[in-house]
Amino acid sequence: MRRAAGCFGLLLAFCALTRAQGVSEVDQLAPGRFLVAGRDLGDPNFAEAVVLLVQYSEQRGAMGVIINRRTDVPISRVLNDLKEAQNRADLIYVGGPVELNSLIAPLRSADKLDGAKKIFGDVYLMSSKELLQKTLASRVDANVFHAFLGYAGWQPGQLEHEVDAGAWHIMPADAAEVFHSDPDSVWPRLIRRTETQIAAAPAQWRRAAR
Repeated sequence: MRRAAGCFGLLLAFCALTRAQGVSEVDQLAPGRFLVAGRDLGDPNFAEAVVLLVQYSEQRGAMGVIINRRTDVPISRVLNDLKEAQNRADLIYVGGPVELNSLIAPLRSADKLDGAKKIFGDVYLMSSKELLQKTLASRVDANVFHAFLGYAGWQPGQLEHEVDAGAWHIMPADAAEVFHSDPDSVWPRLIRRTETQIAAAPAQWRRAAR
C-alpha cells in the first residue's frame, strides 16, 4: 500500500513538473492511446479498466472501448440475426456503459480495409454492417477480431479533467493487448508498467513527491 501511495505521489510530481515546463499528459490524448485506470479510480464502470481511445477531439469529446471486460456470452447469441455469426463461440465484450445495444468491432488487418476507420497501426474499426458480415463469413480468428457492446464516452473537457486529476494513465495502444486472449491480465500488467516507469523517474521528481 505504501509503495502504491509513493508511486501516486511521484505521478503527481511528474504532472506538476511537466505542466511547469509547458507539457501536459492531456496532450497525449488521441485515437490509438490506452487509458489505464489508476488504482484509486472508484467508478465501478471504469475500475481496473483499460480503454482504447477510438475518437478524440477537444471540441467534440472522446470515445473509446474497454478492452478487458469480456462476458460469458458468445457472439452467436448476440448477433443471432446474422447467419454469418452462427456457430461463433468467441465471447462478446462490454465496451462501456453508453448505448449497450450498439456494436463496435475492431479488427486487426495487414491490408487497408474499405468501410473501416484506422485507429492505429494495423487496427481498424468496422463501421458498416456489410464489412462485419464479410469479416464473420471469412471465419476471422478471435485473436484479431473482438466485438463490443456499448462504449465509453466523454463530453468536451471531461476526460481532460479526469486525466489532470490522476484518474487515468495514458500510453500508446498495443494491438497484442487489444486482442489479448486473457483480458483479465491486461490491467494488472499495464498498471505495473506505469508504476515502474514512475518509480524510475529522475531524482528531482522523487524529491518533489516528498
